[in-house]
Amino acid sequence: MPAAVWKLIALYFTSAVHVCCCFRNDVELQDNPNIPAIAKYFTTKGRYEEVNPYLIEDILAVNRSILQPPSAQCREIHLTAIIRHGTRYPTSKNVKKMQKLYELVKSRAVGKESWLREIQTQWTMWYTEDMDGRLVQKGVNDHRHLAIRLSKLFPSLISEEKLRGGFIQFITSSKHRCVNSTLSFKAGLTELWAITDEEFDHAVNDALMRFFDQCTRFVEEVDNNPSALSEVDRFRQGPEMTRVQEKIADRLGVPYNDITDDMAEAGFYLCAYEFAIKTVNSPWCRLFDEVDAQVMEYANDLKQFWKRSYGYDINSKSSCILFHDLFSRLDKAASESRSGQQVTEAVTVQVGHAETILPLLTLLGFFKDSAALTSTNYASQTQRSFRTSNMLPYAANLVLVLYDCGGGDLRLQPLLNEKPVTFPGLTDPRASVPLYEDVKEHYRELLQGCDFETECQLFKHPA
Repeated sequence: MPAAVWKLIALYFTSAVHVCCCFRNDVELQDNPNIPAIAKYFTTKGRYEEVNPYLIEDILAVNRSILQPPSAQCREIHLTAIIRHGTRYPTSKNVKKMQKLYELVKSRAVGKESWLREIQTQWTMWYTEDMDGRLVQKGVNDHRHLAIRLSKLFPSLISEEKLRGGFIQFITSSKHRCVNSTLSFKAGLTELWAITDEEFDHAVNDALMRFFDQCTRFVEEVDNNPSALSEVDRFRQGPEMTRVQEKIADRLGVPYNDITDDMAEAGFYLCAYEFAIKTVNSPWCRLFDEVDAQVMEYANDLKQFWKRSYGYDINSKSSCILFHDLFSRLDKAASESRSGQQVTEAVTVQVGHAETILPLLTLLGFFKDSAALTSTNYASQTQRSFRTSNMLPYAANLVLVLYDCGGGDLRLQPLLNEKPVTFPGLTDPRASVPLYEDVKEHYRELLQGCDFETECQLFKHPA
C-alpha cells in the first residue's frame, strides 16, 4: 500500500481515538521545564495549549462530555465558529522594538547570569520586519488541529457529507494570516477524510471580519485618538511598570534610564513569541518573574479593555454587523428546522482576528467585571474575569451551536475555546444551553437596533 495512504489511515485512526473524557492534571503540566513559568500571562501572544493544557500531551484530544443538551432527543442543526487566526510572527512595529532591546543587551549588558550570556553569545536576532505578522507553521497546525477536534465534537455537522454537499461555508478576513488559517482549517478536514478530488471555496469579507477598520466613529474616536488610551499610558508610566523596568535593568546590569516601557514590553514579547513559534523556553523569559509577568499582562489587558472592549461604547457597537450576521444565520437554521426542511447552512467557519472576537464578546456581555480596568486599580483587579490570556490566545474561537430538541424546543449553546460558557444575564438553571427564544429576548434591544451604519457615523444624529 502506498505510504501516502498509510499516512491518511494513521491520521484518521489517531483522530478517531482522541475522544476522551479525562485529562492530565494541569498542575503537572505547569512543572514542565520546557514551558516558561510565565506562559499563562502571555495575553494575545499566548499559545492555545495554555488555555487547554491537556492539548500539550494530545493535540487532538476532545471531551464530548462538555456538551450537555437538555435531552437525548436534542440534535445539532447549525454551528457558527468565529475563529482567530493561528500563531503568527511579530509585526514590523514589534520587531523594531525587539531589535532595539537586543542591541542594548548585546552591547551594554554586564550581568553575570548564564541566561544573559546565552543571549549575548548564542542567541541571534532572527526576527525581520518583512515577517510582519505572517502565519508561522505552528499557526498552520493550530487550525488543522482545531478543524479535526471540532469535527469530533460535532460529527453530525462537521462531516465529510456536509462538506461535499456544500453545507459548510468558509469566510475570512483578507489578511494573509487569516486566509492561510482558513486554508489550513479546510486542509485539516480534507486530510482527515482523504478528500483529494474536490476543492472548497472561501469568501473574503472584511465587512464582517475586519469591521473595526470600517467603523468611522471607532477609527476616529478610539483607534486614531491618542487620548483614548490615556489610562494605558498612565499605567505604563506608573509605579508597577516602573518597578518592572528597574528589575530588568538590575538583571541586565544597565542604568535604569536605559530600560523604557517599550523595551520591557519587547522583552516580554520576545519570550512569548519564542515560545509560541518555536515552543522553546527562551533565555529572554528569565528577564521576568511571575510578579513582572502579571504587571505586563495587566498592561496589555488595559489596552484591550480601552481599545477593543468595555472602555468605550463604540468598541463593542462596531461589531453590530457581525452580531446581526450571526443571529440571521441562527434564525435561518431555526426556521428551516421548524418547518421540517434540511438546514441549508449547517456550519459557518469565520476566520478573523482577536479584534474581531473581543468586540463581539463585549457586545454579548462576556467577562465584564464590576469595576472598569484603570491605571490605578491594578491591585484590586487580580481576580478579574477580563483576562485576554484566557480569552484570546492564537486560534481562539467562539462557537455557537443550535440544537433542535423536538416540539419547537430550540436551544443554543455557546463555547469559548472549546469550553462551555453561559450567556451573561441568563440565570435559568439550564442556562448553559438556554432556549433560543430566551437568548433572543435577552438581546432584544440589540437585535432591534445596533445598526452598524448608524453607530459608526462620526457624528450621530440626535434621537
